[in-house]
Amino acid sequence: MKMKSRFLIYQRKIIFLPLFIFLGAGFIFTQHWQERGPAPIRNTQWTGRVSALAVSPHEANLYYLTGADGGVWRSRNAGKTWTPLTDHMPTTAMGALALDPTNHNIIYAGSGEANFANHSRYGLGIFKSTNGGQNWEVLGEKIFGGRCISRILIDPQNTDTIYAASTHAGGLPAFEFTTAAAKNHPRAQGPLGVFKSTNGGKNWKQLTKGLPKNLSVTDMVMNPTNPQILFAAVGHIFGHSQNGIYKTINGGSTWSKLGGGLPTSGFGRISLAVTPADAQRIYASIITAASPTGANGSTLGVFRSDDGGSTWSHKMPGSIHSSYGWFLNTIIVSPTNPDVVFTGGLSLFRTINGGDIWIDVKRTQHVDFHALAWDAAGRLLSGNDGGIYRSENLGDSWTPLNEGLGLIQFYTGLSLHPTYPHILFGGLQDNGTLKRIGIEKDDWIHILGGDGGYTGLSPSLPDLVLAEYQGTGNIFRSTDGGMTFVRANSGISQNDRNCFLPPFEFDPLNDFRVIYGTQRLYESTDAGQQWHAISLDLTTGKGAIRGIAIAPSHPDTVYASTNDGNVQVTHDGGTTWTLSLRDIPGWPRTQRPFAINATNHREAFLAVASFGRDQILKTTNGGQSWVSIDGDLPDIPVNTVLLDPEKGSGIIYLGTDRGIYRSTDGGRHWSLFGKSLPNCAVIDILYNPHDATFLAATQGRGLWELPDIRSGSRHRPEKR
Repeated sequence: MKMKSRFLIYQRKIIFLPLFIFLGAGFIFTQHWQERGPAPIRNTQWTGRVSALAVSPHEANLYYLTGADGGVWRSRNAGKTWTPLTDHMPTTAMGALALDPTNHNIIYAGSGEANFANHSRYGLGIFKSTNGGQNWEVLGEKIFGGRCISRILIDPQNTDTIYAASTHAGGLPAFEFTTAAAKNHPRAQGPLGVFKSTNGGKNWKQLTKGLPKNLSVTDMVMNPTNPQILFAAVGHIFGHSQNGIYKTINGGSTWSKLGGGLPTSGFGRISLAVTPADAQRIYASIITAASPTGANGSTLGVFRSDDGGSTWSHKMPGSIHSSYGWFLNTIIVSPTNPDVVFTGGLSLFRTINGGDIWIDVKRTQHVDFHALAWDAAGRLLSGNDGGIYRSENLGDSWTPLNEGLGLIQFYTGLSLHPTYPHILFGGLQDNGTLKRIGIEKDDWIHILGGDGGYTGLSPSLPDLVLAEYQGTGNIFRSTDGGMTFVRANSGISQNDRNCFLPPFEFDPLNDFRVIYGTQRLYESTDAGQQWHAISLDLTTGKGAIRGIAIAPSHPDTVYASTNDGNVQVTHDGGTTWTLSLRDIPGWPRTQRPFAINATNHREAFLAVASFGRDQILKTTNGGQSWVSIDGDLPDIPVNTVLLDPEKGSGIIYLGTDRGIYRSTDGGRHWSLFGKSLPNCAVIDILYNPHDATFLAATQGRGLWELPDIRSGSRHRPEKR
């Protein structure tokens, strides 16, 4: 294994990048990626997940928000239009936002999404802007890198004093991926808790006297009349004896754990809320401890204190978090009435009498709530897995504010129409499966629900479409181009382990042959109507298949990667399998990690989504041995690999956690491919031969497109 240092990364960039441009690849740097949406989805008005909100306390129309993996956005007209502000920053994964209460041009954005899912990606510090988001600097990368920021608080009496709460990156203990979304970042296991800066974020000190040193702090609030009094929610999602609400009365110098009616065990994530309408009133939404598989994170209750945290009463709003409150838990109090409270999980509930009676006010919004805020006009803003919504009547009705807001999180599994270049299919985090019918940002329609995963079209029968949602056997078949679907899982054992969204692939030479991966591989020869297993368990006994590929020139050759580290290969259609590699780390969710030479089934490439490892491997003997072709590639996780459609394996494209890299010399030298693509995770890359464009599916900024200028201008057909 090759360990990479940050110094060597930057050194290699300086030496080789000018050489790369000089050698003739410079033409690509004149090309700019174009955003293609969805922003929002046409028939639902949804976009991707909003993880944090911040509003001006003085200007009613000035809003800021963060996407889970979409960076910071600003609206100056109360959500009618939005502008992305941080596409160029080192990461787009975001967890917290705060505006200086005396100067709303000063913004702090905490990177890393603190929502604990496998796709809640690691952060790289706190970003600060002093001019409304035009320019940014990175603060505290060495302190916070590899982890996530859940909350930032600013002392209104001395705005150079800032507090930040940190959590570990997302990931469930299943399959031993305890911080899977960190992708083995070298600082992923660094200190957690509450940190304080007294010089505007330049330097940070961890506050440890009375606080646990290495447990996630899931929320933090400041007393609205005395900034020396803070409350921190230690909420390790799987439960811990030190979980609880901690209070300081001296700006964090010392802390004490609160009791007085709070639960003493069996709980995980906690969210907090205070109000200037009553400085002694505090609310806490508390979730039951999650199991190692992520289940059982249900609603424990809302707890209320009327005496600054000394005593608490239990106010149960009902079961509003399903079994994954570890992923979604938020609460807010009216700034003018301490009895008006909203708390969100799977749905959104309201009380107007301090918690005695609750009603569901989700109404027309998307599910899964992560952020709430009051704007300067007293309107309530809600951020969820479908974007941002506003209510002017305390939740009785809602207006979506998602126009132009490109926060969609694609999962792996784009598929192209074989004839019409603008038609493609893709699956999204919590926004189902979509069909694109044009090239505008809203030319997408929702066709299947759940978390959308892999999609596939028969090679020459494009009305034959397969799509899925999360879980084993939740695969569906359409014979009318994706307008209607029927379940297509006969023969697949529902007890098989899965990679949340099991991968599947059509045989490029056979309209009806499809392979599908659980912990074993299945094959269908009638496009999904019947399935049979063509392998035993390909994992180490606890994982699932995360990536598969069929060799275009020899369809009996199949490469498979599992999320517990195995790479297996068959050259006889599944009769025999060879364990090709062990202990290959990376993201536990589904990926497209393989690219196979179109004319030589024994030459293949493997992407490795992990820091500190050889991140692109090559075999020329069908998997018997592999060599690294990292060259001068930065130390960054690689999610997917594509071979050049015209030049073959001499030109390689990598979808990484920071855009797309390209090599024109077989992997010796690498450089960023094209301009204007945000620094977000690219989860899938396709080449569309019908209009000569590259397609990049990102996990947080939607779909992007780049013309291949080598092929000249090609006419786009009219919409079908």
